[in-house]
Amino acid sequence: MQSLSFNFKGGTKLSWRSGVEVSRQQRGNVKIMACVPESESRSSSLSRSQTYALLKQQMDVAAKYEDYKEAARLRDSLKIFEDAEPVLRLRRLVKEAIAEERFEDAARFRDELKNIAPHSLLKCSSDATTLGIRIKVRSVYIEGRSHPSKGLYFFAYRISITNNSDRPVQLLRRHWIITDANGKTENVWGIGVIGEQPVIHPNTGFEYSSACPLGTPSGRMEGDFEMKHIDRVGSRTFNVAIAPFSLSKVGDGSDTFSDGS
Repeated sequence: MQSLSFNFKGGTKLSWRSGVEVSRQQRGNVKIMACVPESESRSSSLSRSQTYALLKQQMDVAAKYEDYKEAARLRDSLKIFEDAEPVLRLRRLVKEAIAEERFEDAARFRDELKNIAPHSLLKCSSDATTLGIRIKVRSVYIEGRSHPSKGLYFFAYRISITNNSDRPVQLLRRHWIITDANGKTENVWGIGVIGEQPVIHPNTGFEYSSACPLGTPSGRMEGDFEMKHIDRVGSRTFNVAIAPFSLSKVGDGSDTFSDGS
């Protein structure tokens, strides 16, 4: 069984398990600790995207503390890792070409990247604000629940909604646009989120986790929440944008185990 754990300020812990969505209305930040299959040991629990991000973090730390021998070892490990993943390799080549001002090469590598993974230039996170309502999203590939040989790739995502306005709002409906790597698009509508229509007061937030199965190793999601102000009778509803973000088997190179906000 797959689990997703969050640690809140104050010591509260919240877990997500396969097929179950969880939420928490709170004022503090949340940290994503891990997405791991319970049957696997800790040493083998990281997905490839998380392993890649961890190697990058370790290399940065080694360089920061002038442990250049270790930084070089980690750099070589990253290159081996990237060479085994075409998307990661092409991302590296694009960055190197730009840094060396070889812009024609950068354009060629970028076009190759678009051909093999159309949504890979998107980040696995997004952040947008509409009328003072901030929506942050982060997606992560769940290796333990995916079956690539059967064309099933499983992604979890975490939504953070913060009301930075001076009026209370209620989330009424959700709308998702899900696109796979083949360009197949699905629209999903629903009442509220995870069975709730939460009221979010000024300077508070609401968070929840959910999941999305996909038939390709990459794709994208975007959408909107329909909300209304509840401090005045007869207030019209309005849509709050959820900016596009990537669903990617190899991540975006910035996967971490902390919220980062």
